[in-house]
Amino acid sequence: MPDHGSRILNMAVPVVPQAPRQAVPIDADILARGKQIDQKALFGYRLERLRAELRKRDYAGAVLSDPMNLRYATGTRNMAVWTTHAPGRYAFVATDGPVILFEFTSSRHVTDGSPIVDEVRPCTPWIYFLAGPRTEEKAHLWADEIDSLLRQYGGNNRRLAVDRCDPLGAMRLLSHGVQLFDVQEAAEQARMVKSAEEIACLQSAMDVCDLAIDRMREALMPGITENQLWSLLHETNIAHGGEWIECRLLSSGPRTNPWFQESADRVIQAGDIVGFDTDLVGPFGYLADISRTWICPGGTPTDRHRRLYDLATQQILHNTALLRPGLSFREFAEKCWPVPEEYVPNRYMMMIHGCGFVDEYPSIAYVADWKDWGYDGVFEENMSVSVESYIGEVGGPDGIKLEQQVVIGAQGARLLSRTKLVDALVP
Repeated sequence: MPDHGSRILNMAVPVVPQAPRQAVPIDADILARGKQIDQKALFGYRLERLRAELRKRDYAGAVLSDPMNLRYATGTRNMAVWTTHAPGRYAFVATDGPVILFEFTSSRHVTDGSPIVDEVRPCTPWIYFLAGPRTEEKAHLWADEIDSLLRQYGGNNRRLAVDRCDPLGAMRLLSHGVQLFDVQEAAEQARMVKSAEEIACLQSAMDVCDLAIDRMREALMPGITENQLWSLLHETNIAHGGEWIECRLLSSGPRTNPWFQESADRVIQAGDIVGFDTDLVGPFGYLADISRTWICPGGTPTDRHRRLYDLATQQILHNTALLRPGLSFREFAEKCWPVPEEYVPNRYMMMIHGCGFVDEYPSIAYVADWKDWGYDGVFEENMSVSVESYIGEVGGPDGIKLEQQVVIGAQGARLLSRTKLVDALVP
């Protein structure tokens, strides 16, 4: 029989020449500023902040599996997004003792060289994906090793803080007489106040974010889809050493009301409102979180658009001006800008939230929600927060989303973004 397969494989296939895709333009100044950040000082500050919170609660140590906590404590990064749903790497942080990182054997080289990790050991993952029917066996091995470290470096203190500890491992630790506590309070309190190096990292992330927004603004025209426009944020971020985007919050026209519609393949039309929330995890893993609302070229904003935009701007400016060290969360809530009644049902879920690697403590509730969600605390110098606003009536044709990220200084709030807020609606 003729060998048609060989004949087909040997046929000459014409090659159609294509123009090479141009690389994403790089801003060399942003990269250069990032290289000036003292990584050793950055890592050391974060570890000592965490240890201070562990001591305050009399914990002998912590076992960290959450990628955010792991990075804060060890300065290492490996498959952060994947391990949010498939935890396998973890660290034992002794309150007074070593930092021991448990890494995937095949990728231990990825995290070599951290100036604050004292030892790297092979991890013992016990998620079902990797361990299958041997999950209980692996969980016992994991817990036995953690118990051994706690005895070695904690002495008689059996108080261990953990973040993600599924039942099999937790029960095995409890059977050893280990007392388990949720580490998240200590971790969030540690992460709340930033060092000079952390603020520089936040600024680096925002510089990348601003650059991406410039490119989005240039690309916005009738006929582009939401997803196409949104991709420019990702592309610019990755090209400058950024990492991921937390959400898909870009929408247009009627999809902007209510807020929180995810980016889709909707074609943006002339005169459409286009709103987005960056949630950008940029260089060094730090967050750049701002929102802007524009109108697509080819149309003009209506009087209603201008009214809604003016209200959202008032909320942002008023609430930002309140921020100062020593102000309590409750006092802020009582003095905050009053949302007009017709916009209350669709208002943003919180007025302010902390920023670091991702959204962090605190989240400040409205006075109307205080009974259900409010808690007190105090704003401190060198906290970074994002101030939120969404204005859109129930059933309205669209809405306005604005947000500013700031660092709280001795004299008040300092903006991180250079992207204009006041005239953002009109191109």
